Parts: sequence; C-alpha cells; structure tokens
Amino acid sequence: MVPKHIAVAIDGPVGAGKSSIARAAAARLGYIYCDTGALYRSVGLYCRRNGVDLKNADEIAAQLGKIKLEIRLVDGTQHVFLNDEDVSEEIRLPEISMAASAVSAVPAVRAALLDLQRNVAANNSAIMDGRDIGTVVLPNAEVKIFLTASPEIRAKRRYDELVAKGKDVKFDDVLRELNERDYADMHRETAPLKQADDAVLADTSELDFEQSVDLVCRIINDKIK
Repeated sequence: MVPKHIAVAIDGPVGAGKSSIARAAAARLGYIYCDTGALYRSVGLYCRRNGVDLKNADEIAAQLGKIKLEIRLVDGTQHVFLNDEDVSEEIRLPEISMAASAVSAVPAVRAALLDLQRNVAANNSAIMDGRDIGTVVLPNAEVKIFLTASPEIRAKRRYDELVAKGKDVKFDDVLRELNERDYADMHRETAPLKQADDAVLADTSELDFEQSVDLVCRIINDKIK
C-alpha cells in the first residue's frame, strides 16, 4: 500500500548539487521541496552578522531565541526568510558555508530545526535534502538517496556557479573550502555526514544536470512502485 505522503531523503556532501537536483526532481514529480541546508546557512548568517563566536556552542545556542525562520514559496521557488528578511541569495556566499557547518554541529540548533523539517514531510509528499536527513531527520523515509560526486567535480560546479553570479573567486580556494567542509561535516560529533545503511548511492561525477535529475527520479519511482 502506497503511503499518503512520500518522504524522500537526499543526503550528500557540499557541492553535490543536492539542492538544484532535488528541486528539479520535486517539480517533475509534483512533490514539495525542502532545502534544509538553507536553514542552517540562515542560522550561520545570523551568527556571523552578530559577531557570535562560531567555535562556542553555548554562544550559538543562546542566539536561537532571537531567530525566526520561515520557508515560503515565491513564484513556485523556495525562499528562506530570516526574521522576515529574504536571505535566499546571501546564504549561498562561500563564507557562509563554514558558518553553516559550525552551527549545524551544535545539538541545540539541530533540535530547534528538527520539528520544522519533520512537519514539512508529515504534511506533504516531499523531497528533503541535507546532511543527515536519512539518518536523523527522516529515518523512516520511503526513499533515501546519498548523492555525491568527486571533490574536484563538486568544486568545479560550485566555482562555475559563483562566477556566473559575478563573484570573484579562485578555483583552488573553492576546492580547499569544499574539502574543509567535507572534513568538518564527516567528523562532527552530532549527526555527522554519512550514507544511511538503506540509502541508494547516486554518483553524478560523469552526469550532467538533466541526467542527474533523471537518475534521482528513476530511483524514487523504482522505490515506490
């Protein structure tokens, strides 16, 4: 019996294309898309703006009462609002990536965002991507996918994306930051990045964007037949 709502958990490292691929797959399948990384990036942005010590978990946790996050659909696209300000573009800056990694390692931050994420999946057929969706946030998801690509491929994709937005970045810096983020995500004490035991591995190193979306949709459809 097919459940009323289908939950799809997509995990993987930074720069794997999770957000864009998950968003496209959700649109094709008629599911709601929830970018959980954007929530952590928003908390990281708030902390950076307010001079919070990102190495101090207690100081980060103390900010949570001052932060209001909302996910809103604007012209069919997910936007994230931090205290009623649309920060969807700013949270994608490279310097926010490490801030997101720092705050996401704080148990109080993860606990604060957990119910928001689970409520989206409970009330909709949803595709949710992040670092620990299949292992922690939605452990009973009907479909789990671990989406990845080689570090060099991921860094090149991120570099091209930033250059297209007019950012002055160097590829070596993007690759170094990506490797640092990978290490931090995989070695943090709370909810480290790892492939769930029952997740399907999807390596897109040799695939273009449309082929990657096709692969994810095929995995989902095969799982829910």
